[in-house]
Amino acid sequence: MSGMRGMGDRSGTGSTSGPRGTRRGTGARAPRPPRALAALRERLRDSFWFTPAAGLVGAVVLWLALSELDTRIVMYFQQEGAYEELGDLLTFAADARTIVTTVSSAMMTFIGVVFSISLVAVQMASGQLTPRVVRIFVRSRISKLTLTVFLATFAFSLLVLTSYEGGPEPDPRRVMSAPLLQSLLTLGLVGLSLLLFVAYVSSTLRLMQVGPVLDHITRESLRSLARQPVGTQDEPPPGARTAYVLHREDAGVLRGVAVGRLVRAAHRHGVVLRLVPRIGDFVVPGTPLLAVHGGALPPRSALRRTVTVGVERTVYQDPAFGLRQLSDIALRGLSSSVNDPTTAVQCLDRIVQYLAVAVRLPLAPLHHRDRRGDVRLVQRVPGWTELVDLAFEEIRWCAATSPQVTRRLLAGLDDLLLLASEERREPLLRHRALLVEAVERTVPERAGRAFALRPDRQGIG
Repeated sequence: MSGMRGMGDRSGTGSTSGPRGTRRGTGARAPRPPRALAALRERLRDSFWFTPAAGLVGAVVLWLALSELDTRIVMYFQQEGAYEELGDLLTFAADARTIVTTVSSAMMTFIGVVFSISLVAVQMASGQLTPRVVRIFVRSRISKLTLTVFLATFAFSLLVLTSYEGGPEPDPRRVMSAPLLQSLLTLGLVGLSLLLFVAYVSSTLRLMQVGPVLDHITRESLRSLARQPVGTQDEPPPGARTAYVLHREDAGVLRGVAVGRLVRAAHRHGVVLRLVPRIGDFVVPGTPLLAVHGGALPPRSALRRTVTVGVERTVYQDPAFGLRQLSDIALRGLSSSVNDPTTAVQCLDRIVQYLAVAVRLPLAPLHHRDRRGDVRLVQRVPGWTELVDLAFEEIRWCAATSPQVTRRLLAGLDDLLLLASEERREPLLRHRALLVEAVERTVPERAGRAFALRPDRQGIG
């Protein structure tokens, strides 16, 4: 499908979800931005260039505005004949010139050193945890804000240097402009840069710690889970399939869909659309992307810019991606090259936290409706069994020889069994039985098996 990139909003659609803005599991109503703005915000957060570029443009605009204000200030003092006061201001500007010159010459070197060290830290974190933690750095607000202020300070100080008159002591009666406000703002930007540097170093150090990274992944995943509408199993099938919409763009991961635009397109053409792949699936050109039910294939122009395909998954419309990251970090901790079962236990803590929220949700296919209440778009989401398998299957295979992990895994499964309804206990019981079998098969000593199969929320303290 030519041009099917970008995410639109879901405004103007109904769905099987409850009232908008309600966070499930808490019963509290939380304000949300319009979904068109939320989708745009997610795209900008995944880019590292927009905020620094906007900061550079803002620095130029601010310099132009302050240059005009400085000119008016000098002209005002000259018109009033207050040459003594103006001379004091010009002396201050001349003294600040040394600082501005130093800042302009040193800031770019400072930026290069700081971010070179940061990239090394990110590389170490990705090697110890998972390469997918790099996206945390890319999406970090403090990282973007720090780079923006650093670059803006550098650019602004260069522009301020062009505003200085020749000579160390300009004559108040002849000078037409002096960088008074510009010098003050440069000093302010230097102070802000130093404060942001401290905050940025602290944030980067947290990125190298397991606990804060896991907490960030979990909170982001739970927010994505709360944004997902409530599905239902009792909807009738959409009818006979009449056509397929094929993917005609580059191969990549399906990152999101513009539900509102798809619903409006289906309503205009009197059809029901069904999203064939799930969010997070890898799609290649020529494979079905949308199935059309009950009518003719909508024109290509009606479906333009309704699907986002990228090079990697994102958690915005893909809550299961968080479990994938937690599982990856746990598996790396259990690998023979790393051998860090405590990291795996910390991952299991967060996995159980995530599933304790998901166990109360319907997790059924989503049926998005138009304003008249007719189903226009059907979307599959991971079910409870699929989430449990994603969370525990690979970890269980690697955990049999690590009593710390088996004890924590058993405790987590027991906790989830207490929360799960009767129809959701089967996958949890299956994983528990398979874990017990794996330990009994791997550990020959009876005492060792008994120790490894004793549930413990801390593993081994």
